[in-house]
Amino acid sequence: MADEKAVHEKDPAQIKAAVKRRKKEVYTPVVPDMQLGFVHNNVDCIGCRACEIACKDKNGLAPGPRFRRVMYVEGGTFPEVYAFKLNLSCNHCAEPACLPTCPTGAIFKRKKDGIVDIDSTLCIGCRRCEAACPYGAPQFIPEQNIVSKCNMCVDEIDAGRKPYCVMACKMRVLDIGPIDKLLAGEWVTKAMGKNEKAVRAVKNFADPELTKPSIAFIPHNKAKVD
Repeated sequence: MADEKAVHEKDPAQIKAAVKRRKKEVYTPVVPDMQLGFVHNNVDCIGCRACEIACKDKNGLAPGPRFRRVMYVEGGTFPEVYAFKLNLSCNHCAEPACLPTCPTGAIFKRKKDGIVDIDSTLCIGCRRCEAACPYGAPQFIPEQNIVSKCNMCVDEIDAGRKPYCVMACKMRVLDIGPIDKLLAGEWVTKAMGKNEKAVRAVKNFADPELTKPSIAFIPHNKAKVD
């Protein structure tokens, strides 16, 4: 616990300097060398939530905050009823709405892979990013008075491995890869069958034109949007 507290310990002078520096900056979206993104198969997901638990374990999250969320979407009328799962975390958007709202510059996008992360030492818990995100990705951690979220397990990525959520998926319906190749069907992944085509949005998902999220879906037949 002492080590964890030290990681999030804040220096008021550092935060003040960050705010001052931030006010002078003009926001220009980072264009990454390669944009990593998630792909989720709505058809084969069984909703076991192993990815959720793995994520909470990896990030030491108490009950409440969830960086990854498995949601059940149901609809129709008898006898034509349906249900599918929508599996979401941070979408590491091309134009993240959270980033320009942060008054200290704690939120940043990595140039090499487009991952959006938060420097917890600069976060003041104002929750502006939480309000700005159309996908509910930023999560408030009351015990630390900070906002945190999925960072795609950057330590695992940098070590050449995959995020905990991906590794925990027993059905292999969740994976990562370059988002352009995932959407074009050019990336080899168990989350996508030979004849399956990825799409940018499904029902009950916010308009991807808002922030250009880095996520692809293999849609359930009742999840498709026109």
